[in-house]
Parts: sequence; C-alpha cells; structure tokens
Amino acid sequence: MRMMSFLFAMMMSFVVLSGCCSAKVYKVGDFEGWIAKDDVYYAWAETDHKEFHVGDSLVFEYDPIINDVTHFCDYSSPKVVYNTGHDVVTLTEPGFHYFITSNQAQCVLGQKLEVLVIHDPSRPVGGDSEGWKVYDSDFYNKWSEEKQFHVGDTLLFKYDNEVSDVYEINGDLEFMTCDPTSPVAVHKTGHDLVRLMKPGVHYFITSHSGTCEAGLKLRVMVGPQSKAVAFSNFPKKVDLSASERLNNWLKTFKPQPSH
Repeated sequence: MRMMSFLFAMMMSFVVLSGCCSAKVYKVGDFEGWIAKDDVYYAWAETDHKEFHVGDSLVFEYDPIINDVTHFCDYSSPKVVYNTGHDVVTLTEPGFHYFITSNQAQCVLGQKLEVLVIHDPSRPVGGDSEGWKVYDSDFYNKWSEEKQFHVGDTLLFKYDNEVSDVYEINGDLEFMTCDPTSPVAVHKTGHDLVRLMKPGVHYFITSHSGTCEAGLKLRVMVGPQSKAVAFSNFPKKVDLSASERLNNWLKTFKPQPSH
C-alpha cells in the first residue's frame, strides 16, 4: 500500500511538472487531504494565487468510511458523488464548481471547497505572437468584438516596456481622448497578466503620446460568471455571490426544529 501511494505521488509530481504549460493536478488540502477543518479549503484555493483551468484535475484523498466528495455546478442536484477515498476530478467546464462532503457534521465544520474554473489560462492581447502594439486604428476594436470575455478570464499584454505600457482607465471619455491621468491600474513589466474581476466594460490604453491615438487601446465587454439561480425556499430568483449561494444551499442540510 505504501509503495502504491509513493508511486502515485511520483506520477502526480510528474504530471504537474510536465504539464506546467497545459493541464495541472492539484491535491486538495495538500498533505492534510480532504478533512473537516474550518476555512482550510478557502485558504488552500487562495494560496499562491491558484488559477484553475478547464482540463486541470483535483485529487481528493480521505477516509471513505466517514466522507465522500459531492460535486455541484448548481443547486438543483449533485453533478456526481465520489466515494473511493482517492478521487481524481477533472474540471471539464468553466464556471463555479462546488465540492462538499455529504457528512453534514463534517461539512458544517468546513469540509467544502469552491473553485472558479477559467476556460483559457490567458488570452494574449493582439494574438499569440504579435502582442500589444500598434496595427491600425480599428485593430483592437475588431479583435475584442470577435471574442467573449467573462469574469475570471485573464488578458496577457506582451510588449517592449521601454516603449510602451498598459493603463487601465475608468471610462469611455478617457478612452476616446487617450487620457491616462486617472488610471485604475498601471502595468509596466512588458508581460502583464490582468484578471477581469468585474462584469461590464474594461478600458486599456498606453500612456505614450501619439501611440494611443494611433490605435493602441482596447475596450472589452466582460460578461458575468454567475447567473440568476432559484432555491425552493426563496420567493423569487435572486442574484447571489458564489459564497452566498453555497451558504444558503447548505442551510437546507440543517435539522428542522421539532414541534
């Protein structure tokens, strides 16, 4: 048994290392595995700024006598239930994914995990090889219109940082006039990853005079990741954050008072 566990750990390490530029494998909870522990999985998902992409896999290790892994993509019914004690779950769809144990006591103690899965690891602005530079005045308008952007997507700006930069700005007026005086964020590394965290219109320009006017500016429309969902104990459909949806749904597991 120990030899098999060692061989599996070696295989997982090989997959992570060889797949650094493609799919990754994550052991949930690291060395502690899938156990009841307050807030451990929220912290685990946030550690090292983990990004989960379509094609990545989660490994759940636990005692199958007292636990399992129940996977939800919404709250109408479980997508699948795993109970081997050593489950490898491949993330095949973008969006929020929720994992809990069906052991109510363990779940209340914190044995639940929420991850946001991104379809593309990053989207190179301007194309795979050309990067963030002037083409023509309408190039970036056409580039963004051909694509769909959602909360959680990442834009990759690649450029020569001696001659350019990336300023994220507030609104359409600043975008039209190439005004960099009140930026939301400034990026100057030449290899900038910008996560789209809010729905709505996002604006990016260069601060270099003349270059922005020549067309080095980008406007993208970002769609929301979550959708309106309904619960049986809610009077109407409501828009809720991921954590609110998970907590409200988990309340249905609590025992009702006897009369």
